[in-house]
Amino acid sequence: MNKISVSESIRRSMKLPPEQQTIRAKCFHPTGSFVEFSKEEVEQSIPDRFEKIVQLYPNRIAIKTSNQTLTYAELNATANRLARAILTQQGSKADPVGLLFEKGVALMAAMLAVLKAGISFVLLDPSLPRARITAISEDSQAQLIVTDRQNTPLARNIKGSGCRLMEFDLIDCRGCADNLQLVISPTTLAFIVYTSGSTGEPKGVAWQHRTLLHHVMLYTNAYRLNHEDRISLLTSGTAAAVAISFHPLLNGATLLPFDVQKEGLIPLANWLARERISFCLMSSPLFRTFVATLTGQERFPDLRLIQLISETAFRTDVDLYKKYFSRDCLLSCGLSSSETGLIRSCLMNHDTEISGNEAPLGYAVEDKDVMLLDEAGNEVGFNEVGEIVVRSRYLSPGYWRRPDLTEAKFKPDPHGGDMRLYFTGDLGLMLPDGCLVYKGRKDFRVKVRGYGVEIAEIEMALLNHAAIGEAIVVARQNELGETRLVTYFTSIDQRGPNVSDLRRFLKEKLPDYMVPSDFVMLDRMPLGPGDKVDRKALAAPDNSRPQLASTYISPQTPVEVQLAKIWGELLDIDRVGINDNFFDLGGHSLTASRVISRVIQTFQLELPVKLLFDSPTVAEMASVIAANQAKLATKDELERMLSEVETMSDEEARRRVNKSNSTISKK
Repeated sequence: MNKISVSESIRRSMKLPPEQQTIRAKCFHPTGSFVEFSKEEVEQSIPDRFEKIVQLYPNRIAIKTSNQTLTYAELNATANRLARAILTQQGSKADPVGLLFEKGVALMAAMLAVLKAGISFVLLDPSLPRARITAISEDSQAQLIVTDRQNTPLARNIKGSGCRLMEFDLIDCRGCADNLQLVISPTTLAFIVYTSGSTGEPKGVAWQHRTLLHHVMLYTNAYRLNHEDRISLLTSGTAAAVAISFHPLLNGATLLPFDVQKEGLIPLANWLARERISFCLMSSPLFRTFVATLTGQERFPDLRLIQLISETAFRTDVDLYKKYFSRDCLLSCGLSSSETGLIRSCLMNHDTEISGNEAPLGYAVEDKDVMLLDEAGNEVGFNEVGEIVVRSRYLSPGYWRRPDLTEAKFKPDPHGGDMRLYFTGDLGLMLPDGCLVYKGRKDFRVKVRGYGVEIAEIEMALLNHAAIGEAIVVARQNELGETRLVTYFTSIDQRGPNVSDLRRFLKEKLPDYMVPSDFVMLDRMPLGPGDKVDRKALAAPDNSRPQLASTYISPQTPVEVQLAKIWGELLDIDRVGINDNFFDLGGHSLTASRVISRVIQTFQLELPVKLLFDSPTVAEMASVIAANQAKLATKDELERMLSEVETMSDEEARRRVNKSNSTISKK
């Protein structure tokens, strides 16, 4: 690698353009005073910072869910008790502790407890397939899993040999709640979060206390976070989710988790307003799906900032922000990764104009120099495309138990010192004003619904299917800018596996966001030079109904016809049978929210998003809708009769009641 010049990169990013300075000057909470997060406070442990916040705001609400609320003093006491219990079980061993919880109060207390004990944690997301949770648990070498009563049966099934279990609900609430007073270095490992891996297995990204504290510092100072903020948590299981959890808790603000998968997106607007959310972070695909549920009549008087994370945002997203949110609310886009934390940031308001199709990644953040390098390792000029390389002393220390991968992606700074380089694999272009624009990937890693996905991991899982000969997965974007994974495969027999079988097979091994939306069977793969598969020659799938386990039966009743039409439009399929499974047709949690929203509008019924998970075929959903319509009709008839009775004389009402009773007796 050539000697890299960093002076040009630093010069490009030293000063924000006037427009950004003006917008950032207005990024503050209207009633709360902002306290800067100093660089000195990065050089401590996370518990040190948290315990100082507890002293400042003991009675403020730290975390609130639909059924539980804890103040800072209560959360701190709970974490201290659990930390002592963990130390009793684990001792001074440095092995990571597995945390198996839904997002909420218990998970937050457990994360703090492990950190207070001077140990690291690894997230074991209960929504993942059991095989994947087991693989993460074994790779992390966790010797203790902390969970709650709800997830204890799952924990028993996935724990490895010699791994112990601790149930959060059984911790003695009368135990010592004082701070542990342990001396923890800023360079101590804090947590490991697993992402998709190109080797066919998930890989663990490590974060130190210093790494997370610096990330929180950047967010605090860029977005003026303070103790009056109420910050939503809509995602789980990622490095971003862990970081978002600590943004409020290291600033005296309130964290409010909302489970989109369970609750759906239809109640989200009311929840944002009711809970007075001031800072809402969500992935770009989630944002698009959410605004599709809005009527334009909603008001969010407390919402001061929306940040789109995890995936590329488009000009159409900025237009949607301007349409549905007030001028008092700002929009933020940027670039971050599990390995680097926040890299770039761009704030926008209603006057911001986007020239291209994509929203910019934005401008420099403190202590994160960005360089764009060509294949020879030379820095490219303005308006030229190069790989985005991040130079900083606040990067992840690397991949857990993967020194080969760490060495390939992280490099020492050629100029010496404690700076390191991380080669992101992302391509970018730098504008003369220092704004970074995203230009795709060098490799086959993509973002799907906010999660990083290695195409190779899906392909390797497919090749383990007994009927698959070859398998290629391609990422394609639909008209909404969302990434859809398409599998092209050959079969070892003429008939080939059906899509229902392939989905069921993959869902046992991969998270749902890694299961492709479309499957196309080919006689043979198209080959290019060197007899390599020509991915560009793979035609986009049409909108024909896939080959499912169920045979096609056309809709019969008016309700079935309407449902099949809604499904077909939102899934882009020309015909939908009444016994076709919604998820076998390529549906997922976000499209489920869209479908339920359309169904509610069409049939004027209040229905939960879990209806699609409980009744995933047109016939089953039509039956539920018909039953609800019948109940509604009965209720309307009863209300009409009561209204009539109220206008009758007493004698006439008695005659009507006697007549009804007589009819009932005869029956």
